Amino acid sequence: MEYRIPVTEPEIGETELKNVIEAVKSGWVSSKGPFIEEFEEKFSKYIGLKQGIATSNGTTALHLALAALKIKRGDEVIVPTLTFASVANVVIYMGAKPIFADSHPNYWCINPNKLEEKITKKTRAIILVHLYGHPCNMDPIMKITKDCNLHVIEDCAEAHGAKYKGRKVGTFGDIACFSFYGNKIITTGEGGMCLTKNEELAEKIRVFRDHGMDTKKKYWHRVIGFNYRMTNLQAALGVAQLEKIDKFIERKRKIAKTYNTFLKNVQGVTLHPEMPWAKNVYWLYSILIDAKKYGINRDDLMEKLAQKGIETRYFFYPMHIMPPYKRYAINCHFHVTEKLSSSGINLPSSVKLKEEEIHEVVQLINSQPMLHPRGGRG
Repeated sequence: MEYRIPVTEPEIGETELKNVIEAVKSGWVSSKGPFIEEFEEKFSKYIGLKQGIATSNGTTALHLALAALKIKRGDEVIVPTLTFASVANVVIYMGAKPIFADSHPNYWCINPNKLEEKITKKTRAIILVHLYGHPCNMDPIMKITKDCNLHVIEDCAEAHGAKYKGRKVGTFGDIACFSFYGNKIITTGEGGMCLTKNEELAEKIRVFRDHGMDTKKKYWHRVIGFNYRMTNLQAALGVAQLEKIDKFIERKRKIAKTYNTFLKNVQGVTLHPEMPWAKNVYWLYSILIDAKKYGINRDDLMEKLAQKGIETRYFFYPMHIMPPYKRYAINCHFHVTEKLSSSGINLPSSVKLKEEEIHEVVQLINSQPMLHPRGGRG
């Protein structure tokens, strides 16, 4: 279906085109070229870490992080069940076991209060996901992981520039992993990056990224590695996008503020949260629908919007209910995640979204709950 108002789309301008043309004309179109190092250096500096290693996508960044931390067969890695499937997939790639954890009801990321019960003698690491642009509650998580000597990987694919107590996400754990897929806050088309302050881990990631080849002795393979390199063309796009990242984040937050203003009094609608300790970058602006209070259920509202040419998305399905992952969650129940997943909608959130388009979306949402007027509506 063609949508007049998509959930998200990238903003690509003249600087991006100029950089890509420059890369093409230089002949450096593959995994060598000056834009790769420039993008690594500038993005790692933006986040506040010393080492940046560009990758082919966000999933390969996560895979490389686990490989560098020596996660092996039989190990356990705690992951949220409410996230994209790549987070569990990379754990399984390593022969390890994903251990699912429930979400916090107030801000939807992994619930720190549910972590300790998941830790066993086999637990080696935790992958945190800063979901839909909102940071995890890092202080209690870091205390638990430190006490239990666990590695921490931050999945920041949806949270470029988000902050926890004034500090950017990605700077807390052992390794941070970012995605630059076409729908992310900045994009390289496909692409990702591992960031770390640990030079030894960075060196391991670089070796694994390039077939396990020694960085100083060409064609000498120290370990079995992967071909997870970013191309110079992708990095050329990324360098240009990075110049606009603060503008993009400011726009995302302005979109969220507008949605909040017009939806805050709609009965049965829970707004996208921003905790007092968080700076949410609202990768996707998301709401929850309580069908009893709102008047129709989430799916019917999405269909109503679709009929008007407005694209929306379901929240992620909980991983523990899907066929490949059920066996890792036998007799487990994640009531918060299941409720969030069944009631959550991602609304149009593109940096290119016009004010009148936001007003059209909220007008349609506001027009439904006529049985429950509030504030003089109806």
